[in-house]
Amino acid sequence: MSSPKTGPKGFLWGTAISAHQSEGGNINSDCWLLENLPGSAFREPSGDACDSYHRYGEDIALAASLGFNCYRFGIEWARIEPEPGVFSCAALDHYRRMLEACHAHGLQPMVSYNHFTVPRWYAMRGGFEAADGAAIFARFAAHATAHLGDLIPYAATFNEANIALLIRIMRRGRGGDTIAAMLAAAAKASGSDQFSSVLFSDAERINAGLTAAHKAAMQAIRAERSTITLGLLLTMQQVEGIGENNLAATVEKALYGDWLAEADHCDFLGVQTYTRFRVGDKGALPLPEGAERTASGYEYRPQALGATIRLAAAATSKPIYVTESGIATDDDTRRVAFIDAALAEVRACLDEGIDVRSFIQWSMLDNFEWTAGYGQRFGMVDVDRTTFKRTAKPSAAFLGARARANLI
Repeated sequence: MSSPKTGPKGFLWGTAISAHQSEGGNINSDCWLLENLPGSAFREPSGDACDSYHRYGEDIALAASLGFNCYRFGIEWARIEPEPGVFSCAALDHYRRMLEACHAHGLQPMVSYNHFTVPRWYAMRGGFEAADGAAIFARFAAHATAHLGDLIPYAATFNEANIALLIRIMRRGRGGDTIAAMLAAAAKASGSDQFSSVLFSDAERINAGLTAAHKAAMQAIRAERSTITLGLLLTMQQVEGIGENNLAATVEKALYGDWLAEADHCDFLGVQTYTRFRVGDKGALPLPEGAERTASGYEYRPQALGATIRLAAAATSKPIYVTESGIATDDDTRRVAFIDAALAEVRACLDEGIDVRSFIQWSMLDNFEWTAGYGQRFGMVDVDRTTFKRTAKPSAAFLGARARANLI
């Protein structure tokens, strides 16, 4: 174990969930349709997920009892605007109650306006690829902020704004036919000639739309509530060049595009790191011989977090928030070790003078992990798939104790 030291005053210690992955019953979303199609790329549908839509009070109280002071979650656009221009006061009030519960339990909420899913009607009209896609997303962001903004201290437009670029790198042509068939089937099922999904649409087509939507939503949120600390959250995996003439710089450019430069227009840059990519002169290299893999197939590499924090700090003068760090595993002792090593990287970066202001673990619950379904367990809390009983794992107590003592 590392030798922790007291962290900065006001440091945010948190855990995270997303709406679609934990709430359940997100029937108006694009992913709900995609998951339930014959031949879907999803291993299984999300179904009831963790039933967090109804059990959020229990989850928030548990996070607070464990010792955290921050709770990161998403508001679900498909619930708030189930039809174009039709906003649900009931759904907005639901998220307001969530925010109020966070404050009542001493948790600073950090809200994502979008965590990959969109309303089905938005996907079938072209999503973020449509010419007016950014304006429609900004309209949603403005409406949600008007209703909720007084209770939101921290927020981000998108979870992992550059996700399409990461998926392009990791997919490298694999599964293309299945995905194309799934999107075509979704278009047909929704009576449209198109169906655009953040997780499955071509990066070349959707990235510009996501960038425009981020900028438009930032402007809309600030116009409604200037007091919100607004961040840009990026998926930032370590890219390590191996040998002469390696292509690490090329891979980094492919992963980030122009997104790192966008951080200068935000209040902070959120780092979300899980592993590293090793890159030689011909591209991606296999894992080192004998390297440990997580249940996601990634290299077990908590040290990657230090590398990405340093990259983030070099790219912007804004504060750095670790908004996701985590590991998929059925062996919670490896999660404890991973958390300890990741925190040691944060400590090293703080000692170097980098302004790091949070550590948020993904995830609070064993929830729905997109195409992998329920087969990958990132949670510090086990959720019974039938009764929804929550059972905190030793890793929850370990990180909670560090949080309560503010020891990094």
